[in-house]
Amino acid sequence: MMTIDIITVVPDLLDGPFSHSIMKRAQDKGLLMVRTHNLRKWAINKHAQVDDYPFGGGAGMVLMCEPLANAIEELQQSTVYDAIIYMTPDGKTFDQPMANQLSMQQNLLIICGHYKGIDQRIRDQFVTMEISIGDYVLSGGELAAAVVVDAIGRLIPGVLSDETSALTDSFQDNLLAPPVYTRPADFRGMKVPAILLQGDPKKVEDWRFEQSIERTKTRRPDLFKED
Repeated sequence: MMTIDIITVVPDLLDGPFSHSIMKRAQDKGLLMVRTHNLRKWAINKHAQVDDYPFGGGAGMVLMCEPLANAIEELQQSTVYDAIIYMTPDGKTFDQPMANQLSMQQNLLIICGHYKGIDQRIRDQFVTMEISIGDYVLSGGELAAAVVVDAIGRLIPGVLSDETSALTDSFQDNLLAPPVYTRPADFRGMKVPAILLQGDPKKVEDWRFEQSIERTKTRRPDLFKED
């Protein structure tokens, strides 16, 4: 079973993403455990303080060293982490190969930034991997963490009912997925490609591969690598 611990100042934001659909089934099957930890448990005073103004001035607040260090060290007493991940806009952009790699790990710890982020000393001392889900800024790292956990969790063997499904997703072979169709075969005069109705698996596979190449060339030429 994979265990993912998440440190956050707003744990309620993560209730929904892990309580439904595939992530819920993964946990119900005992294949994945997601545990959220409220950073305020390690607050420095009775006011539940976990942040302070930045040295040097400027707008915003910064998550402090002491609560984060205490949280990480306490969690490390019972779990050996393969990676300690910080969700940050200046991290490495998350992609499918990274999801594949992380899905093979046993224990992950994710730190969700908030406000203006976390004290750099925590990044220097504890963080082993920094991840961004895109070139934009969110209110905090919680939603980004949910994206990463979902992408990882669905790759764990046994989570998806059809284990080949994840292997044919977009980006697994550096190509976008081909178009897909279901019943009816004729909807308002728009017909499903005949090849998909002929029952020849090899021809269907070839057609899908050709469609993936064409779609990738058109929509994401940056991904396309021609041999």
